[in-house]
Amino acid sequence: MITSAIGKMFLEAYNEEYGTHYDARTFFIEQFYPLFFDQNKYMMTAGNSPLENPKLSWDDMIKGKKDYETPEQRKTRFDKLLKKIEDSEADASIARGFPSLDTAATTSGQVTDVVLPHEKENIFASWIGDALGVGVQGGFSILFSHKGILLDIYKGWKLYRKCLNETSMLKGNQINTWNGQWLSHYYDTRIYDDEQPLAGYNPYVANKDGVQSIDTQTWIKVLIGVSRKYKNAQILGYIYSIGQTNTTIGFIPFDLGQIRRPIHLYEKLFGTTQGRNAESLWNTAFGFRTACTAGVIGIKAMEPKGLRDYVYPKGDKAPKQPKAPKNETETINFNVYKIWILAMLNNEDLWDKSQELAELLNEASTDKDKSISTKRKNLVETMLGASNKKQFIAAATEVIPFIGKTNEFKDIVKEVHSMPTDNVPYFLTLLRFQYKTL
Repeated sequence: MITSAIGKMFLEAYNEEYGTHYDARTFFIEQFYPLFFDQNKYMMTAGNSPLENPKLSWDDMIKGKKDYETPEQRKTRFDKLLKKIEDSEADASIARGFPSLDTAATTSGQVTDVVLPHEKENIFASWIGDALGVGVQGGFSILFSHKGILLDIYKGWKLYRKCLNETSMLKGNQINTWNGQWLSHYYDTRIYDDEQPLAGYNPYVANKDGVQSIDTQTWIKVLIGVSRKYKNAQILGYIYSIGQTNTTIGFIPFDLGQIRRPIHLYEKLFGTTQGRNAESLWNTAFGFRTACTAGVIGIKAMEPKGLRDYVYPKGDKAPKQPKAPKNETETINFNVYKIWILAMLNNEDLWDKSQELAELLNEASTDKDKSISTKRKNLVETMLGASNKKQFIAAATEVIPFIGKTNEFKDIVKEVHSMPTDNVPYFLTLLRFQYKTL
């Protein structure tokens, strides 16, 4: 099972990093259980295992209406779990991410009534692996098959325990959600401080009863942080959801170079501060599950919401210049559109070319004689409204008599003509945005 594999990968990285020699069973007993379960609030749900008492109401305990279990009661549950692991076949009641032994169970996938050999080490490792899942918006979690990221997640575990113990109204069982918020915080070099790791960190929301929980982080914020720290071309993530109905998307490659590209371009052209403010606008066009259907998470998955209407417009859909500087959000969103297109084109020179062409067209549409100016403007608008090479070049032929710098104009038109067909709608959309800026 993938949870066991990730748990073993973590242990290998942990032993290398800290000079220890833990196997999964020993780490679970000496490190994992005391931190996650042998305290008033659990850090993760124990599922159907003997560690969980389904009769207890965590909300009532947090509100002080019921007492937490005593250390002796927790010890009894722990001993029952160890005995069941030793005496039973591996299933969902003792191994995290494993199927139920009941082949008719509705919450298990890929089950079989064939008895398969499972080392006891795999069972203990599955708990560790499950606790390394990174919860993101949309109800999914990511298991990263990367030792460095797994160790980074581990660094947040004791801090979650600290927050649970020191915040009386904070509910437990949210380790995966915590991991997502922690990684995005830990990878933010503007905020994170090793000496004060929780400074500036506030991922909590409260319900009407005052019980606090951890808000779920977006997948794009997590991956932007990962891409900033790790320069690997690609890393693998296992995408899954465990609930009343379990869902498995499977292994998906994350192209960190592509994820970094629009972030780098935005900060380069508009400044680091605005770049950070723009992070929440990447990938608003569709959800995480839909993004995974492409088979890889990269620049395509970061498409901003609403941009497609400008790239493939239905009718007269023209960009609207934001009312800067009054509306900063509109300005950032406008710039996000332009940068994503530039990142898709994968050619920074086209930024200058689109600006230059926009300036030439702006000059061509201006004249002292209003009747001629209207004609020119209509010709320019026809060129701006083109959606393919044929339309664009036909419109350019009509506009060229009114262009001052003819050679520069022809060179850019030639470059558009030589572009891959798929890139043309993106460049023309960028041109429309640059023209509207003028």
